[in-house]
Amino acid sequence: MKPAHRIPRLALTAALGCLALLVTACGGEGGGTSGASDGKPVTLTMWSWMVGTKDVVEEFNATHEDIKVEYTEITAGADGYSKIDSAIKGGNAPDVVGMEYAMLPEFASQGNLEDLTGHSGKLVKSFPESLQSLVTPGGRTWGVPFDVTPQLLYYRTDLFEKAGVEVPATWAEFEKAAKKIKAADKGARILNIPKGGDIPFINGLAWQAGSQGFGVEGDAWTVHIDDEPALKVAGFWDGLVRDGLVFNHPAWSEEESTAKKKNQVAAFIGAPWSGAGLISQTPEQKKKWAVAPLPTWDGTPATGTWGGTSFAVPKGSDHIEGAAEFIEWLTTDPAAMKARLADAEAPSSVLPADPGMQKVAATEFTRAAGGYFANDLYQVAADQVDTIGDGWTWGPVQGSVNEAFESTVAKGGWEAGFEAAQRAALKALDDRGLKTAG
Repeated sequence: MKPAHRIPRLALTAALGCLALLVTACGGEGGGTSGASDGKPVTLTMWSWMVGTKDVVEEFNATHEDIKVEYTEITAGADGYSKIDSAIKGGNAPDVVGMEYAMLPEFASQGNLEDLTGHSGKLVKSFPESLQSLVTPGGRTWGVPFDVTPQLLYYRTDLFEKAGVEVPATWAEFEKAAKKIKAADKGARILNIPKGGDIPFINGLAWQAGSQGFGVEGDAWTVHIDDEPALKVAGFWDGLVRDGLVFNHPAWSEEESTAKKKNQVAAFIGAPWSGAGLISQTPEQKKKWAVAPLPTWDGTPATGTWGGTSFAVPKGSDHIEGAAEFIEWLTTDPAAMKARLADAEAPSSVLPADPGMQKVAATEFTRAAGGYFANDLYQVAADQVDTIGDGWTWGPVQGSVNEAFESTVAKGGWEAGFEAAQRAALKALDDRGLKTAG
């Protein structure tokens, strides 16, 4: 298993000034306790949406006496973050949450996360240097990395063979393959492009093309959401939708799922974690799916990411030290990964950020998946980590970006979505009193 030894600079470097870029988030390090002085275990609360977390918490509770964890599953995406935000504002937030890398700067910049520099800073420095930047906007530690998520092409080997299609190495080849698949079966398409947008998915494709998202000049933010690479990506996918070469069902919808079950979808763009959902949704398609690198624009290996999660401590926790101890176990202890992949019906396919955990994950997933994939998902995924492009930066107003894009793309396409997101980002930064350049 190839370790994830190089991951791009995605957020702010430690050298950037905290006050200039994360106005409300700066401050002293939190306190909190690990074990209770009265001899009773500290009880932590944890919210997450990730597959296998319930099993992980049960394993922790069975093997630890001083800390016990109560787990609540929440919805992924905007609804989940809204729930976390409301809980923080209401003073009843959990002690530990899953926090996607894209959203961490926003929560940190609003003062909604505890500063973990004193508790987890040393641990985070044990990760590859470039990975550290995901969780240290403004030079403070706001979370601990959990996984890394290069975008991949999942494809049906049988449907590709039926249409006479080779696995495309470039997007030009992909378009030709899309035409062949439609010609071979007029009810089938190469994949589904989500109607209404799925901004983390779309960001990854723009990232692959060289888009920057946000950036930093001195003490100010720059916004590059609708830059030339992003608009190139938008034009490509808008064209495929317009020409009827891809489905355009809403993301995560029944229509999307039904098309896959009816053998009408020959491929999809996903991340390592996508494999788990495929196994649980379409067990009857065992050995028909394989994984390949994402097609590229010029044949040079490159990819973006889709998702990726850290663990953070919401503002107001009374047990920061205990939460940090639990988070360290979650992200670095092999027992945690073994527990996460214990469910044979829906095994997690997460690719850990910690290089030492990748081999454990690959071994456990191979056992749990029972040969579902026609090739080695973990090997392909790990091989793509070094191809994740440099230069992408997540900004502190990602929620506004997501909302603007998704409310526009269904009516006007991806290009209009990027342009609306650019305007929304500039306005949100201004509304927050954050300085912009350019």
